[in-house]
Amino acid sequence: GAPLPGASAYVLDDVLNPVGTQVAGELYIGGDSVALGYIGQPALTAERFVPDPFAENGARAYRSGDRMRRNHQGLLEFIGRADDQVKVRGYRVEPAEVARVLLNLPSVAQASVLALPVDEDESRLQLVAYCVAAAGASLTVDNLREQLAARLPDYMVPAQIMLLVSLPLTANGKLD
Repeated sequence: GAPLPGASAYVLDDVLNPVGTQVAGELYIGGDSVALGYIGQPALTAERFVPDPFAENGARAYRSGDRMRRNHQGLLEFIGRADDQVKVRGYRVEPAEVARVLLNLPSVAQASVLALPVDEDESRLQLVAYCVAAAGASLTVDNLREQLAARLPDYMVPAQIMLLVSLPLTANGKLD
């Protein structure tokens, strides 16, 4: 979408520089409608309400925590939450974004991607994809890896791909 009249929407990198078209960044909202902060929560206010890097006179921008990108038409596309990011091989990755790419493949009915420890050293993470084939489709790990490599940077291609009959669900129907 696009910002409302009187509001500004910036998609910025970690040092508050605008990112290019189709490049993920965090959404910052500026304009006269931005609040002064959270009542009684100065630490959260300082974290979320920052000086607007593109306005004058001490205006503020709201750091939304949403990962976005601008498409080729200049419209904003939601990717996921910034707090769901993990670092894999030195790069910030949103596992849900990798899952969305899998779900856009006609041969995949269900997918989930997790960041799991590489080994006992839990500080190093790798992506692991869990996939369920669409009805009548034939899935192979090699084919999925090839399709992902054509659509994602190398560091976003899961290190492991597990083929399942179904994804495990809780009694409430949520992914377990």
